Amino acid sequence: MVEVSGSIELWQTDSRLFTFVAMATITELKCAVRETLESRGVMGQLKARIRAEVFSALDDQREPRPPLSHENLLINELIREYLEFNKYRYTASVLTAESSQPEVPLDRQFLANELKVTEDTSSKSVPLLYGLVCHFVNSGDSGGKVFLRGASLPAGTTASNTVPGPDA
Repeated sequence: MVEVSGSIELWQTDSRLFTFVAMATITELKCAVRETLESRGVMGQLKARIRAEVFSALDDQREPRPPLSHENLLINELIREYLEFNKYRYTASVLTAESSQPEVPLDRQFLANELKVTEDTSSKSVPLLYGLVCHFVNSGDSGGKVFLRGASLPAGTTASNTVPGPDA
């Protein structure tokens, strides 16, 4: 009986040691996988994909969205082009789903025409939003200021639920 008891104690010790080694190995494996995913730039994509899937699962399709105004269509398309250019694909997919933007992107030339923008060859390699921002940042007209006229708000939006500007 002593042998049996000794064997059981030895087995229990070995079992705990095996569990400890296995846990250390799993911890090391988790760290190695995390480091590899981060170094490859995949970790951010995985997190964004999870966020997109959670949003999709929580999105209440029963709540009607306001109709997409022409201005919002253009703004969303500028943002989508920027997001996709920078490989923020999951963020772009959430924008498309949440804003009711058409799944197929608008033609870039159509977008440029709507914005009354003329492009040269080099500007076509970057999103239109970059060109617009560059134009306004580097523009010296009107003492460095651009006069903006009020735009029409989307249906269902009032001035009370918009964010005031810096002069407000």
